[in-house]
Amino acid sequence: MRFTPRAQFTGSSRISMGEMLIGRSLRRPLSSPVPVERECVLSPRVKKTQKGQTSSGVFELQKMAMRSPSVSFFPTLFFLLANALLVAEATNVHYYDFVLRETNITRNCTSWSLLLVNDSLPGPTIQVHKGDLVFVNVHNQGDYGVTLHWHGVKQPRNPWSDGPEYITQCPIPPGTNFTYEVNFTTEEGTLLWHAHSDWTRATVHGAIVILPEEGNTYPFPKPDGEEIIVLGSWYSQGDELNADLAEDLAEGTDVPRSVGYMINGEFGDFIACSQDSTYHMYVDYGKTYHLRIINAAVSAELFFAIADHNLTVVGMDAAYTKPLVSSYIMLSPGSTIDVLFTANQTPGRYYMAARRYSSESTDVTNFDHAVTTAIIQYSGNYSLDSSPIFPDQSLPSYFDYDAADSFLFVLRSLANGDHASDVPLNITRRMFIVASISAILCPHHDCVIAPTTIGSSLNNQSWENPSTDVLQAYYKNISGVYTADFPDFPPVFYNWTADDMPEESAVSDKVTKVKMLEYNESVEIVFQGSDILRGAESHPMHMHGYSFYVVGHGLGNFDNETDPLNYNLVDPVLVNTFAVPRKGWIAIRFVANNPGVWFWHCHIDRHMSWGMETVFIVKDGGTEETSMRGPPSYMPPCEDSYNIARMKYRRLPRQISRT
Repeated sequence: MRFTPRAQFTGSSRISMGEMLIGRSLRRPLSSPVPVERECVLSPRVKKTQKGQTSSGVFELQKMAMRSPSVSFFPTLFFLLANALLVAEATNVHYYDFVLRETNITRNCTSWSLLLVNDSLPGPTIQVHKGDLVFVNVHNQGDYGVTLHWHGVKQPRNPWSDGPEYITQCPIPPGTNFTYEVNFTTEEGTLLWHAHSDWTRATVHGAIVILPEEGNTYPFPKPDGEEIIVLGSWYSQGDELNADLAEDLAEGTDVPRSVGYMINGEFGDFIACSQDSTYHMYVDYGKTYHLRIINAAVSAELFFAIADHNLTVVGMDAAYTKPLVSSYIMLSPGSTIDVLFTANQTPGRYYMAARRYSSESTDVTNFDHAVTTAIIQYSGNYSLDSSPIFPDQSLPSYFDYDAADSFLFVLRSLANGDHASDVPLNITRRMFIVASISAILCPHHDCVIAPTTIGSSLNNQSWENPSTDVLQAYYKNISGVYTADFPDFPPVFYNWTADDMPEESAVSDKVTKVKMLEYNESVEIVFQGSDILRGAESHPMHMHGYSFYVVGHGLGNFDNETDPLNYNLVDPVLVNTFAVPRKGWIAIRFVANNPGVWFWHCHIDRHMSWGMETVFIVKDGGTEETSMRGPPSYMPPCEDSYNIARMKYRRLPRQISRT
């Protein structure tokens, strides 16, 4: 089966560019009679608005605002002019229509009706050049509220389009639509987009390809071809996944575990009913190919390898790295890695394969042991009778801690003239955050197995979502939604990596505490992993609105006197997601120069659902250019958002058949 990631259905709602620019202030329910054109194209609808020009849609909007009683003219005009400036500054402006709806899909001998974008798994690819601006109109034709997030896109001064549920917005109600504005500024390489509400991203995700600015080239020889490789996970609950998740969280039991992994939406040859749909990549001998590899799995770190072929890492999280040759790579959920490989082996068929990396103790084995595969197939005349070659020697085993750490710890930024590093040196804010699996007292839950429930925390603070999103509360100064007292340090210090720790160290509070940062602060955070409670594992920490430098890392407990002496302040890797080892630590640095409300969380969704997250609010600077933008004229409402979101928990099973 040939997967063409850029082929997608792109729709035109025949709505003026002006209406798009104000974020659907003239929004209507999807049931309204809006003429829609659908055509299969190989690229998105793109309106190339050159720098210094403004679309005529802007002037159409001004006229609409003046004559429409439903649009307040002065706020609309202010937002209009701000967007017009962004459009004028962008190299190109792209428009996408994402239609979320229940779609029949069969995998592993079972058919379900699952929520997908534009009827595809993975969803459509967004392709842009660095410096482009994108508007994505999300039509929610599903049965419950949902949000989307543009993972790794910094969204300068504009958290309103970042997407995490109850952090920067409330869910998009069923039967309505909402337009996200996605501004690509410094990113270059590969990222992903995904749902950011409960575990909907299991089936709602896709790739983002960011090419160099027009007229510029890669910092490596141009490959002969490229391919997008999206690694995903599969759950036996089907469309009842979020319902089961909610029940497990309420009862204090373990949450769902995946039963399989996928490459570009297919399991591969080793899973029942999957051999005929295994993904194939066709190559020519002697040519070099660029793989854009994305870990979109919900809760699994994954090893990846190609039999008998080395991989040269050239980028991670949309930032270039020094070339690193390896026989395998390891990706945390949310991580993206750009690699080159040359088809230099005897023409034939070779498996690319991915399997789970389990950072848990070796006595924890209740995880998905399935291996997902795709086939690299050389052109030419040769026998297809034999099976493809499997990467037995290069694909690490499930518990290969050394392989995971040794890969991550040797990555370096490219750090040359065109892609220079800018590591903060004069630190003004230091934080020490312990990431741990925790025990939450049961007054917050209907526990059925113990007086405490499974949880997770940062500095013994376990996040609880509010009913109104934090961004709206911050912007409108609404009290009672959150408190601004997330601690810089844990409540007590102890040996976090010991095998026997005091029970009280595992108890955490359910809170909605955020951290306030002054504009332009230089921040250093040490994340310390811990071995509290059985089942502890590594924590890939993801920061919205920023990339950060990983200046230090190590195993054991962080030593604040000796470990900083070994920091890499010259060419540390620049990422938006990086794993904190279960019995180790990482030190990161960034400058808080993107004002707004930004989510910080573990990207293993089991841990995020248990509470391993917080919010950084970066205050405004002293000028308009250093201040958070105002909201668009329409945001999904929060008044009934809990009911909108929880509709998913009252649905009947939609399993269609089992073959």
